[in-house]
Amino acid sequence: MKISVIGCGYLGAVHAATLAAMGHTVVGIDVDSAKIDQLSRGTAPFYEPGLDELLVEGLSTGRLHFSASMAAAAEAEVHFLCVGTPQSKTSNDADLSYLFAATAALVPYLAEGAAVVGKSTVPVGTVMLLRSVLADRKDVPLGWNPEFLRQGTAVKDSLVPDRLVYGVAGGRDASLDATGHAHGLTAVLDAVYEPLLRAGIPRLVCAYATAELIKSAANAYLATKISFINAMSELCDASGADVTELGEAMGLDPRIGGRYLHAGLGFGGGCLPKDIRSFRAQAAALDVDSVDQWMGVVDAINLAQRHRTVEIARELCGGSVRGQAVTVLGAAFKPDTDDIRDSPALDVALQLATLGAQVTVTDPKALPNAAMRYPQLRFVQSTDVALAGADLVLLLTEWDEYRQLVPADVGLKVRRRTMVDARNVLHAAEWEAAGWHIRGLGTGTAGRGTLARERTLGAPASSAVRAF
Repeated sequence: MKISVIGCGYLGAVHAATLAAMGHTVVGIDVDSAKIDQLSRGTAPFYEPGLDELLVEGLSTGRLHFSASMAAAAEAEVHFLCVGTPQSKTSNDADLSYLFAATAALVPYLAEGAAVVGKSTVPVGTVMLLRSVLADRKDVPLGWNPEFLRQGTAVKDSLVPDRLVYGVAGGRDASLDATGHAHGLTAVLDAVYEPLLRAGIPRLVCAYATAELIKSAANAYLATKISFINAMSELCDASGADVTELGEAMGLDPRIGGRYLHAGLGFGGGCLPKDIRSFRAQAAALDVDSVDQWMGVVDAINLAQRHRTVEIARELCGGSVRGQAVTVLGAAFKPDTDDIRDSPALDVALQLATLGAQVTVTDPKALPNAAMRYPQLRFVQSTDVALAGADLVLLLTEWDEYRQLVPADVGLKVRRRTMVDARNVLHAAEWEAAGWHIRGLGTGTAGRGTLARERTLGAPASSAVRAF
């Protein structure tokens, strides 16, 4: 099929490349001409494992190309809207202005009967608002096909997704003809994703509102699970329990499962935080107070982990980090990406610098982005150079190369063998055997020390936990 992908950011670039890999002829369109030029050379403007190879393959076959002109979409049979929906600068709501502008710009180039399908994460009710933009094109079917990509595994998530969701007018029943076969927009999307359906990928057809809510609800549940185990990590520190063992035991219950029951610094990035805040705003607008309050607590617990990590660093430095040489391992919000949006690692680094620490940050991929955003921090590409002379080391993004550090070797580079493993990924016993004082989050060490003695047994450990 001939397909256009409107918006070539993280979602759009990956979607365009994977559709071309499925055999379609795809044009990716974006107003950013520099981005289009880079994609046209076969390199993504961000780091995502496997994407450059997919771009090169698509460009070499002639099935994939990119353009800064909306006119390039004129011959497409299906148009996927992959425009960003960032958080509003004045509220928790999603900013849909880019999405509406892109849709309006597409209208003059819509061929008769061509389908428009959104993939961006949007608040419930967005499809009906977009329908008004297409009011003069009754012949154009409009649907929603939410994405479920994870940064670091986005190519795999696109080529072998967990599920496909189609939001269509009238929902599931309206998607079938009298013989029970798919028709209309459902049939069009089945043709787009035919290789995936043939491979057995589950497909769900639903109403617009359900499709709009699915991604937000999934992210809200994921955020809840992460914040829950992080709240438990504070309880473990206060009581002397070990949150890693707690999570393992909980995860063996098939009703709960062990995925994402791993305590640490918490989540960040350009999607999960803004999506749960948008979800909260949607709930408030619909007078669903329980979801509004619930998401507020989840967000508060997540942000509290950052302050908690700073407090542990201060404790390990004798109550103050002023003048201390602090090395931060990691700048990206998670490994296998160069995305620094709402990065917990950089938030902690900045807080420590504000308290007077001499902070050095290193990261395998994210330093160019981080240096532009945080000129007040010192950035060093080499891990060895960053570690030299450190009084305190904090592991804040769990890249594999940091997991594999040899305690004795690192000990020869630093001034003091003191480590905060804020991702709980290091083998503490090995580091302690090499003479390190190492602290995780929720590993019970605080429960045997000063913090526990200062608290009354049973008292809440933070305002976030009190609210929880």
